Amino acid sequence: MKKNSMSAVAVQETSNTGALVAARRGVSRLAFAATLSCAALVSLLAAPVQAAPIDSLIKSVKFDDVNGVNKLLAQGMDPNSVDNQGIPLLVLAAREKSDKVGAALLANPKTNIEIQDKAGENAMMMAALNGDLDFVNQLIAKDAEVNKKGWAPLHYAAANGHDDIVKVLLDHSAYVDAGSPNGTTPLMMAARGGHVSTVKLLLDNGADLTVKNQIGMTALDFAKTYKEPDVVEGLTARLQQMQQK
Repeated sequence: MKKNSMSAVAVQETSNTGALVAARRGVSRLAFAATLSCAALVSLLAAPVQAAPIDSLIKSVKFDDVNGVNKLLAQGMDPNSVDNQGIPLLVLAAREKSDKVGAALLANPKTNIEIQDKAGENAMMMAALNGDLDFVNQLIAKDAEVNKKGWAPLHYAAANGHDDIVKVLLDHSAYVDAGSPNGTTPLMMAARGGHVSTVKLLLDNGADLTVKNQIGMTALDFAKTYKEPDVVEGLTARLQQMQQK
């Protein structure tokens, strides 16, 4: 009985020892695996973060980096890509006055020159608003639409008093009394901004100062509402001349 008891104890001790060794090995493997995982994480965190191609493209457009843009386009990037606000590259170039990039995009046969952002604004409108005559001329040379439905480039040029662009647009058959979605005309925008020379330019090219928008305001009403006395005086004088005829 003692021998059997001793054998049983020995077997049990051997079994326990084996289990202990196995457990220790398991712990060691887990520790080793954890070490590898930590090392991989450290390596990942230490590695430089590479900007996504679209981010690099957008940055190049904003900084007028034509070489960077051409390189990415040559790698297959879409010239009609948009940024995270939905602004197409060509419109972004016009916003930022990135004329070199604008020219590169216009030279790309895949570029949609009429592409719009979420607000319905295109490159021609942005260039007109910014007074970027060179960009406007580049777009016109590519047969960009001058008479866009709704808010048009002429509205935007008139709003900021860019007479040179107003003249170019009119010379390319821009509709002088173009109506926005609410019926506002370029003359009203010029009057609102107090741009006397722009108001005169539009009137000399046939703008109708009696037109009313959807809330019944004329260009003269705009000038009065926004307290532009010089425009009020000029429009009043024109109105009197019309009535005398």
